[in-house]
Amino acid sequence: MSEAQGPQGSQGSSGGGGTQPLPVIERGDGELDQSASAASYNPPPTLADDTKAPRFWSSRRVPAAVLALLILGGAGLLLYDIAAVRAGHSAMAWRGDLARELAGRRLDSTAVLVGAGLAAAAGVWLIVLAATPGLRTVLAMRRGDADVRAGLHRGAAAMVLRDRAMDVSGVQSVRVRMTRSKVDVHAVSHFRELDDVRSDLDITLADGIRDLGLGRGPSLSVRVARPGRKG
Repeated sequence: MSEAQGPQGSQGSSGGGGTQPLPVIERGDGELDQSASAASYNPPPTLADDTKAPRFWSSRRVPAAVLALLILGGAGLLLYDIAAVRAGHSAMAWRGDLARELAGRRLDSTAVLVGAGLAAAAGVWLIVLAATPGLRTVLAMRRGDADVRAGLHRGAAAMVLRDRAMDVSGVQSVRVRMTRSKVDVHAVSHFRELDDVRSDLDITLADGIRDLGLGRGPSLSVRVARPGRKG
């Protein structure tokens, strides 16, 4: 690694107001050096030991409405046809065609296998929707009252942490990606030592995540790099 310096004439003082360029650390192959850090911490305890912060469950109104309409339509059509037959009218043509197809088609035919596969896939999809909470973009917050629940959108939480990171000296730009279990931070520093900037970001962002009041504290990963060369 080499340290890029300016000309010797610029390092001395001129009239008591001379300046010296800040050093830039570079790799031997010309690429700018970068620093990476992964910091884990323990979030503050919840306000009460017997209270938890479970995830929010999605109501999933659209899948439920579609399934209800399909069942209602099929059941209504079948009941209407049965009532018409009991009243002395002939059955609908689709019932006879369906009965003949089911009686004459082999179980290993392509149409039967495709239909069974689609029905199985739909069933698995409905089971997954019923057994998983959903709303992955909403982070559950700590509960101070058993009757009150609060959540924080991941985008809003990432914006708060980004604003915190921009207050750190030496940070030029920050990109924050937040999931339920991890916060990935990529920062660009245009002055100061990268290790010092990274250390300050670790402390600042750890405090920021604690202040969010999340029920489950995510891990923190911080990477700091120099800005890319222009041209």
